[in-house]
This record gives sequence, structure tokens and C-alpha cells, in this order.
Amino acid sequence: MIRRALSTVGLFLFAGCAFAALPAFASSQARIVRLSDVQGSVQIDKGIGQGLENAFLNMPITQGMQLKTKDTGRAEIEFEDGSTMRLTPNSSIRFSTLAVNDSGQRVSTIDLVEGLAYVDWLGKDDFSLNFSKEKVELTRAAHFRVDTAPEAAHLAVFKGDVDVEGPSGKLNLEKKKSATFNPSEDDKSTVASKISEEPFDGWDKESIQYHDQYAKNNQANSPYGYGLSDLNYYGNYTMVPGYGMMWQPFFTGVGWDPFMDGMWGFYPGMGYMWASPYPWGWLPYRYGNWNFVPGMGWMWQPGAWNNWNMVPHYTPTTLTTMHAPVAPTGTTKTMFVGRAAPTSTFASPRMVVNRGSAGMGIPRGSLYNLKDLNHQVTKSGFAQVRPAPQFSASSGRNSAFGGGNRGASSGPSVGRSSMGASSMSQASSAGHASTGGGASHR
Repeated sequence: MIRRALSTVGLFLFAGCAFAALPAFASSQARIVRLSDVQGSVQIDKGIGQGLENAFLNMPITQGMQLKTKDTGRAEIEFEDGSTMRLTPNSSIRFSTLAVNDSGQRVSTIDLVEGLAYVDWLGKDDFSLNFSKEKVELTRAAHFRVDTAPEAAHLAVFKGDVDVEGPSGKLNLEKKKSATFNPSEDDKSTVASKISEEPFDGWDKESIQYHDQYAKNNQANSPYGYGLSDLNYYGNYTMVPGYGMMWQPFFTGVGWDPFMDGMWGFYPGMGYMWASPYPWGWLPYRYGNWNFVPGMGWMWQPGAWNNWNMVPHYTPTTLTTMHAPVAPTGTTKTMFVGRAAPTSTFASPRMVVNRGSAGMGIPRGSLYNLKDLNHQVTKSGFAQVRPAPQFSASSGRNSAFGGGNRGASSGPSVGRSSMGASSMSQASSAGHASTGGGASHR
């Protein structure tokens, strides 16, 4: 039996505290952020000479890359401290700077080439956003919306205040105010004491509420904020004797393998990096170590926060069959292992969650209390549920947090499931307990 001693966990945690301020690659001061949500048609240009290609959930994003959403596309980028940026359909951004300055401060500069984007910046790092002829610079927390087009650009501040600088001078825009910039007059601004509502305001608001609600529990003791909310929504922590604190996704089982599905993407100067198709698949594949625990299956051991893993770390085992992650060679094409990440994470009216799916196909925030659903799937092999829409594109109507689609339980509700209702489909595990099946939609 291969085990990690508790002292090893303690060493990991100590290293995390000692090196929390270090960048992922200290020698080059390069940074890598997360493509944390992909819905509909989203494309990315990694700068390897292949132009735009399909983007997938949990793809690493590095300096110089471009991200573009098409007619049905939405995307979210999550930065190390948990700050987020969301793109609506027909939008394009360029990651001009993702670096660490000489004082150790993370610096991000994003160009909004076209379209509409939301920024929820937590104020821990420096952030700049270029749009039209204007530049927003943040050294403090702020939440705002900006859209740009050839005829005009608009900025609306929901929280905090934002400094804008352009050809017409400097502007400090306070919360609950908006400004319009006219490109034909050197971006001369007109300020309004109100904010007009946009169709995707509800999606932005509820995405923030999801992160706020589920990122509070940091049992991994992670110095990073990106990925924490998904760990707490899609899985559970357990203190395992001989291993310490371990995390495991719901809907797995002993036969599930964390490396059976994924994607290898080539990055200039870095080679191939692994991307996981699971909605929680960021932190467990970037830090720490995977262990196979007898009787429980594969579990993730948090730690080693000073090392950013391009290839996931794991402890080899002879106790079960596994698909060891091995980076391809001799090509720059994107390579897939098993199932690729869904190109869209919009929820269907009915969903069947199977044992072995590990949450794949379940839009975040669409079902209430996955822990209870996990018990049902463990017992029966699968369960049919009725998810709420994932962060609707309206102003909260029929949305996961908007109150129109809540479950029967009291307190904060994240969507709903049909568990306990007469429409709940229950079956024995015989013939349905696939170790590799994802959540299927009907």
C-alpha cells in the first residue's frame, strides 16, 4: 500500500505559506490564468501559428493569447486571486500582459478589442483594461461593465469607483454611474447618474454570487482563489488517516480515473500542458498530488503551492488500472484523451447523472446540494434531475440564484434538482453504474 505520511502534508502546507507570493514560473515571471467557464462557441489563439481554434474549459491562458466568443458564446476567465472577467457573445479580448513585476506584484493588462465584458476585480493585484481609446487602471476592488464598438464605448460601474484615462483626460467614475465615450470626438465622455440594464447583467451577477458562496470554505489552505468555488460545489473534503486532508469529486467511485479524460494543448516556450474537462478540474491538476486510497478511490491531496504543474502529479499505484498522463511529442496540435470537455454547459430540462461522471456535464450552480445527490447516485447508479438554467442571460428571471427556480429547502439555494420529487427517477445500479459515463441530457 502506497501512502503519503502526514508529515509530507505538513511540508506541502508549509511550502504553500512560504512561497505563496511567488509566480508560477519565478525565473521568467510568467503567469498562467484559467479559462473557468465556456458556453457555446468560444475560440482561442495560443500564438502557435494555427490561428483561432476551439476553446475548452480549464485551458491555461498565458500572455499574448486572444479569446473570442461567437454568436452563442460566453466565457469566464479566473485570475489567481479569484477575480473574474466574463465575455458575452461576439466579444474579443487580448491578454497583453500577464506578468509579475520586480516587487512580486501580479500585473494584468487586457485589451477589449470588441464586444461587452464584465470585470469583478478583488483588488489584490494590479489590473488594466484597454477599450476604445481609453484605459482603466485598478489598484482596488471594483465591479464594472464595459462594451466597445466603432460608434461608441460605454462603461458602467456597479461597485467601487474606476479611474479612466484617454485623449480627453482623466475621469473618475463612481459606483452606480455610467459613461459614454464618443470616438469621433477623441472619446469625449458623457456621464449619467444611472446604469441601463443589459441582457447579460443577470448572468454576471449570479456568477459572482456562485463564487462568493462557494469560495468561502478553503479547506485546501490554498493561497490561490481560482478554482476554490468549484472544488466546494462539485466535491467534498475528508480527513483520511495516513494521508491527511483529501478532496474527492462527487459521482466517482473506486473505478473512476482522474486521467481518463482530458486534453493536451501546446504552448510556445512551455510545451504541452494538460487541461481537464471536469468543471472542477483546475487546482487538482495544477498543484498537490493525486493518490489512490484503498476503498475510496482516487483523491486529491492539496499542497505544493509553489509548483505549478503542467503535467498533473500523482502517486503511481498497482491497486487499480489508470491512464497515466503522458504529454505527446512531435506535434503542436491539440490532442484529446477520452472525452473532451462539453462545448456548451447550458443545462437541459432533464439530466441523468451517472456514477463515474465526476460532475462532467453538470453546469455549475444548476443543482442544489450535490452532496445529497451523490448519495443517491452511489446507491442507485444514476439519478434523473431537473436542473435550473445556469446563470440565465436575463436579469435574474428563472435563474439559478434569482428565486424563480429554487428548491424546496430553506436558506440559499443553488438551482434545484428533482430529488425527492415524484419525478425523480430511481433505479438499481445494475446496468447503470458505468465508471466512465458523464451526465447525459434529454
